[in-house]
Amino acid sequence: MTLSAHEFLRRFLLHVLPKGLVRIRHFGLFANRNRNAALERCRSLLGSEAVAAPAQRVESRCQKCSGVMLIVERLTAAQIYFSMPAHPQSMGRIRVDTS
Repeated sequence: MTLSAHEFLRRFLLHVLPKGLVRIRHFGLFANRNRNAALERCRSLLGSEAVAAPAQRVESRCQKCSGVMLIVERLTAAQIYFSMPAHPQSMGRIRVDTS
């Protein structure tokens, strides 16, 4: 089929979602209820094998006590730089209000 550029763009843009609208898959190949069976069937028809499970996560351990560390948040260099106090001498000082 030969289409003009205008008609092709019109048909293509029918598939673009409006800003703020999220497409949710509740049916078809990726529907949650049949996902594993459908993907297994696709793999068998394509003649490919299942992808191996991802490797186990490497647990971070404390250098002093060898306990497992839980990563709460990762900071970029910029976040660390901008979060430092203006006067490094004030680090570690705690002000106690005794009034």
